[in-house]
Amino acid sequence: MFDLKFIRENPEAFDAGMARRGEKAWSGEILALDAEHRALATETQTSQARRNEASKLIGQAKAKGNEADAKALMAEVGNLKDKLAALEEQERMLGEKLNGLLMSLPNLMYDDVPEGENEDDNEEVRTWGAPVKFQFVAKEHWELGEALGMMDFERAAKLSGSRFVALKGPLARLERAIGQFMLDLHTAEHGYEEVHTPVLVREEAMYGTGQLPKFGDDAFQTNTGHWLIPTSEVTLTNIHSGEILDEAELPIRFTTLSLCFRAEAGSAGRDTRGMIRQHQFEKVELVTLTTPEQSDEELERKTACAEQVLKRLHLPYRVVKLCAGDIGFSARRTYDIEVWLPGQNKFREISSCSVFGEFQARRMKMRCRTKGEKQTRFVHTLNGSGLAVGRTLVAVMENCQTEDGTIRVPEALRPYMGGIDMIGV
Repeated sequence: MFDLKFIRENPEAFDAGMARRGEKAWSGEILALDAEHRALATETQTSQARRNEASKLIGQAKAKGNEADAKALMAEVGNLKDKLAALEEQERMLGEKLNGLLMSLPNLMYDDVPEGENEDDNEEVRTWGAPVKFQFVAKEHWELGEALGMMDFERAAKLSGSRFVALKGPLARLERAIGQFMLDLHTAEHGYEEVHTPVLVREEAMYGTGQLPKFGDDAFQTNTGHWLIPTSEVTLTNIHSGEILDEAELPIRFTTLSLCFRAEAGSAGRDTRGMIRQHQFEKVELVTLTTPEQSDEELERKTACAEQVLKRLHLPYRVVKLCAGDIGFSARRTYDIEVWLPGQNKFREISSCSVFGEFQARRMKMRCRTKGEKQTRFVHTLNGSGLAVGRTLVAVMENCQTEDGTIRVPEALRPYMGGIDMIGV
């Protein structure tokens, strides 16, 4: 969502930002709708004022015994009533059209976002750890899990269809351990407050964070009108929607471990084997509400918090800054953290950490104010995965595999595994 005043004053800059997103120059259409909408609003206000004035004059004319003037004024008031109803409907419809257009457009990126068309053009920022070199051919996670009898895609498909999995025994416990470990780390050491939120939300919440209207096909909607969350960014960020926050309380940092649901509408043929791209998965989310002055620093902090999970698990990774052709709809700047997967012999995304500026806050009408002042401003929102639990399980399995197909449990997870240090022995 955008500030119309900014577009009025900076149409060329707005169009240049849209062009970087592969969008056409929208300012002309937006400003034409805006001008028409404001003209209607002015005409409505003028007609309303005249109606009020004429209504008062009716009484004055009757008091003076001037019935002709009173009848003329009554006729005028009747006509104005019909005119106002038509004007208000036109204004409403035009406002919805303008709002719908603004809601459909992606956020403006920061100037330092690299140019590029796809993930191949992302900019590597740093790496950590060296990819493990096995003395045997590394297996992919699904090969390991199925051989252990602890990862069952066939029976999950019998229950729910493709892109679902059933985990069993120690492997199911390992996934649970990973999620608990992440939550404990982010709450005890990184200052995030744990919040347990619903996975069913109203349409307004999905609009607030930018999942709607553009990405409706990639989400699941129930027959009650509720949506299953594609990420708990939706619930955590919307907690304070419609509120005015005290700036002294910012930043507010939330985390949760939740189920997430995605239709994966645009991923036909991609990652059809294994757990990389599922319709249902678990993720630990990190959300921050902060002031504009703090948001850039908060993005660096959030990314470091997510990285710490991989460091504690001794999983090699790299951080990349997403290019213009790969960055998400709502983001102004994004860092992806990609973990090394020996079975695939490449880095794969395990977290995205983004700053959205006031884009989401405008959509959900969330502001902040310094105590004692009347002036308010929109907060800045950020989110990041800290991390995707299923993909972390995949990374642990592939990086900690042994030649005989067993899996070493990372030391940081052993307290959550009842002391189990090997799976499959």
